[in-house]
Amino acid sequence: MTVLPEVLVERLRAHRDRLRGLHEQDRAAGLAGVWLPEALTRKYPGAGVSWEWFWFFPSRQTSLDPHAGVERRHHLLEGAFQFAVRKAARKARLDKRVTPHTLRHSFATHLLEGGTDIRSVQDLLGHVDVATTQIYTHVMNRPGLGIRSPLDAAEVEG
Repeated sequence: MTVLPEVLVERLRAHRDRLRGLHEQDRAAGLAGVWLPEALTRKYPGAGVSWEWFWFFPSRQTSLDPHAGVERRHHLLEGAFQFAVRKAARKARLDKRVTPHTLRHSFATHLLEGGTDIRSVQDLLGHVDVATTQIYTHVMNRPGLGIRSPLDAAEVEG
């Protein structure tokens, strides 16, 4: 589960529509569908070739599946995403190491700083124990989860 920015909805829909065309090309070329765990393949034998199981971030090229010995399209490799994040960090002239996991930490911290309740952040991050999420409160720039003193609010109004 994640937060989906409204400004990206149309771009994501357009991406999905382009993927539908790629899925159809793969089917027409006779490529094997996406790899599914063996239990799912037994339970739903044709699922790997159905649109519902197609990757939202597929690789550009197909490759030979070393286990099944068939050509198929896999998902975008994690390394490609990591490379894109590092490239963006260099372009933004960030002088610190930035990884996808850094973005996860920043996201959680900014949510808490903005006043999002800790249970909601816990759900978004998939933490089983709220204590794991509470770690983010120790690195926040504004202690108190964004709570302002009533005196500060009075100064703004006056």
